[in-house]
Amino acid sequence: MRIPSARGPFTAPLVDILGERPHEAAALSEAADAAVGRATARDGVLSDDDVQLGLTLLYELSYRGLAGVDDAWEWSPSLIAARGVLESAVERELLQRFGQVRDRTVEPGDVPAELFAMTSSGGGPSVAGFVAREATVGQVREMCVLRSAYQLKEADPHTWSIPRLHGAAKSALVEIQFDEYGEGRPGRMHSELFAATMRAVGLDDAYGAYVDLVPARTLATVNAMHLFGLHRRWRGANLGHLAAYEMTSSLPCKRYAAGMERLGLPPKAAEFFTEHVEADAVHEQLAAHDLCGSLVAAEPALARDVLFGAAVCLGLDELAGAATLAAWQAGRSALRRPVRIAATAATAGTTTTAA
Repeated sequence: MRIPSARGPFTAPLVDILGERPHEAAALSEAADAAVGRATARDGVLSDDDVQLGLTLLYELSYRGLAGVDDAWEWSPSLIAARGVLESAVERELLQRFGQVRDRTVEPGDVPAELFAMTSSGGGPSVAGFVAREATVGQVREMCVLRSAYQLKEADPHTWSIPRLHGAAKSALVEIQFDEYGEGRPGRMHSELFAATMRAVGLDDAYGAYVDLVPARTLATVNAMHLFGLHRRWRGANLGHLAAYEMTSSLPCKRYAAGMERLGLPPKAAEFFTEHVEADAVHEQLAAHDLCGSLVAAEPALARDVLFGAAVCLGLDELAGAATLAAWQAGRSALRRPVRIAATAATAGTTTTAA
């Protein structure tokens, strides 16, 4: 990923520091603490660009890395300390917003049914429904840019939990992830299918190409996955998050595909979504019963965390989706600034260009 532009007083020094050789940067924790204070005094850390981009960059050091940045920064004590300041603030806000499920007594055997109840309740208007009925090609491109923050690394945040599990839950997670990674066929990895979608609608498919355009609330949906995945103590929440994601994916993907067909976009544009219609219908049973059910049967104390992870997945998706729909319905871009498309792509939907 190329290093994006800074978005505030924390990411400005962070971007500068990452360009240097690894060293101690104690002041970075102070900058992180100040960023949290500013965000808390406004709309909270989940919608703060400086906090969410900062976490995105710090987490990316544990994934594919940042262009031109020394890999040794990943375990720099000063960066880990600064990340901890931001993570603590995000945890607090997630618990305040979505933590009510952790206050209930939940029997381990009831967890699959609870997950189905949480994921079957109908919400308000959805981005997928809007795309199916009335989105323009430009709005479909914006939807793809927003989803690219996760889809180009699909499955990776949840894979962190594999070595933290044992028995039936571990087997179930491996089964789900094996499918996500294309069953051993590189071109069928879901991240690769989404890259093909981006090319088909005239977007740059490079990993992280549009991070500069993605607003804080969308970054927060991905950063929550990283938070749960990178901390063993949140393994229950990580699996609950995955379950909710898989259990609510099939119908929206069907709607996205329908919208692309309505607009006459190339068949390759919809392939990622049509693949998920069937795959996630299977995964939802695996995720609820074999994955989360097996986990809480072995570790009953994690039942509340599983439901919390599911609530975070559903809640953050709702917040980000509401912001996207509000922008489109007001005639505005849902991105931080509109995506630039080459003239040939605007007409043919086949030429890629950088943001």
